[in-house]
Amino acid sequence: MAKVAKAKTLYICSECGGQAPKWQGQCPACGAWNTLVESVAETPSAHRFQALAKTSTVRRLADIEATDVPRFTTGIGEFDRVLGGGLVAGGVVLIGGDPGIGKSTLLLQSLAEIARERPALYISGEESGAQIALRAQRLGLLNGLESAAPDLRLLAEIQLEKIQATIDAERPEVAVIDSIQTVYSEALTSAPGSVAQVRECAAQLTRIAKQTGTAIIMVGHVTKEGNLAGPRVLEHIVDTVLYFEGDTHSSFRLVRAFKNRFGAVNELGVFAMTERGLRGVANPSALFLSQHEQSVSGSCVLVTQEGSRPLLVEVQALVDTAHVSNPRRLAVGLEQNRLALLLAVLHRHAGIACFDQDVFLNAVGGVKITEPAADLAVLLAIQSSMRNKPLPKGLIVFGEVGLAGEIRPSPRGQDRLKEAAKLGFSIALIPKANAPKQPIDGLEVIAVDRIEEAIDRVRSLD
Repeated sequence: MAKVAKAKTLYICSECGGQAPKWQGQCPACGAWNTLVESVAETPSAHRFQALAKTSTVRRLADIEATDVPRFTTGIGEFDRVLGGGLVAGGVVLIGGDPGIGKSTLLLQSLAEIARERPALYISGEESGAQIALRAQRLGLLNGLESAAPDLRLLAEIQLEKIQATIDAERPEVAVIDSIQTVYSEALTSAPGSVAQVRECAAQLTRIAKQTGTAIIMVGHVTKEGNLAGPRVLEHIVDTVLYFEGDTHSSFRLVRAFKNRFGAVNELGVFAMTERGLRGVANPSALFLSQHEQSVSGSCVLVTQEGSRPLLVEVQALVDTAHVSNPRRLAVGLEQNRLALLLAVLHRHAGIACFDQDVFLNAVGGVKITEPAADLAVLLAIQSSMRNKPLPKGLIVFGEVGLAGEIRPSPRGQDRLKEAAKLGFSIALIPKANAPKQPIDGLEVIAVDRIEEAIDRVRSLD
């Protein structure tokens, strides 16, 4: 009997795509640790080395006409906001999130709206057609699909070559791939979901989008750390990267843009999960503000900026006597290391020591705050909890705190103040550089430039 040749294996880095003949802790190409994944060595083929976009001749930059990219709406306002105004013909969107967070639900609802005006195709590699039809019926979309959206097509397939042939035959303007980790190409021998398969299939689908003008939305799995599974090059290939955030036990979902070649990044879309699927939230600030019957200590309202949208978020602090030699520092929704820095500034410049206190921070509603404009709100919430005395009613705060105790300005301060005034807040404690030139109706603005001055002004309002 003839011996069957054993398939040669190698190890591919999930971060950079570099290769190594054997496993080792560190990738020799990019230096990342524990990123080498075993894969089958592939034989090179001609079709794999093609440009993702069409080639053109060399031209002077001044001779190229700069025109706005035409967009079309998805029918869901919050989804359009995150995309930068809508989908772009030939654009490729990658959306990731935890299992059961609502990715397939959102895309099915979007396609049902898009298919009312233009042809759309839903390609599922994880569910059968009957399962998707059951979801559509549960969401109340089935009647609309039969009457107002006759062009929505469904294909249950995971082979890349058949998917490509279907797109060429159907010519949809929007196609959803659910998910990219289930798609495989016959040109490769490795299993679906491997580094080589995900990289090759994503590149081929991107090439299809650029050549046919079809907008493709790909669903991506995430790892236990919350990052998109597969090679890091996957995020570089696509035009837009979106992340679905939120607790599966809560009814609220956040869609955040981390990369967008056709719009602004760090945009935020807020949704509520209902029996009829995801619905956009018109006033998201109401989600992140607790409804207290009376003022409570350790609570401070922050005006944060998510992309072009100002949001009001309640920051809660709990300071309690530590019963161990090493006090605890815990921050949920805020940066952990920033908390230690702010506590040092509070002690050095305001004389408030927390070395023998446990300090816990929480951003209400599950939102994650990354901008330094939350510094002042964090410090005021901490000192309010230590004094066990509530902050003045109707107070909103924003401002970055430096190591020297100065309060630095935050971008788009006017938009933040207008949002606070619109929601009925009456007092604003802000950096002096953000003080408005014209008074804002119903809002008393207190401008400060030092942390000790801010604490003194708050105490004088008691």
